[in-house]
Amino acid sequence: MSTAEYQVTGMTCGHCEMSVREEVGQIAGVDQIEVSAQTGRLVVTASAPLDDAAVLAAVDEAGYSAVRA
Repeated sequence: MSTAEYQVTGMTCGHCEMSVREEVGQIAGVDQIEVSAQTGRLVVTASAPLDDAAVLAAVDEAGYSAVRA
């Protein structure tokens, strides 16, 4: 199991959370995604080591910016 936390900027609502969740959920091996527009926090848990670049690219694809926390 691998867990990583990211700080996402630009999210303001539940729809934003859903967009991030959908994009990150497409990464192979991702088991669990916790995302909060209120705190800007994204926590990703995967069965294999997480590729930070893939997570950051997925958040970017959803229309937001992120950095590893």
